[in-house]
Amino acid sequence: MAERKPFLLRLDPATHVALERWSADELRSLNSQIEYLLRRALQEAGRLPRPASDDAPLQSSPQPTAEATKP
Repeated sequence: MAERKPFLLRLDPATHVALERWSADELRSLNSQIEYLLRRALQEAGRLPRPASDDAPLQSSPQPTAEATKP
């Protein structure tokens, strides 16, 4: 498993309660739920790095589509 980096996150109480309820509904820990949501948001935004080998550079922006490259 990949190494995890600890990170302090400050949330307002209402957001914390909402995330706790959501994580309980999904049978995840609060930490796992937040990580899942962040990973999903990164993927939808096209900002999630490729899980390629360590030698490959990270993808910083989405690749142009075939439509975008047409003249």
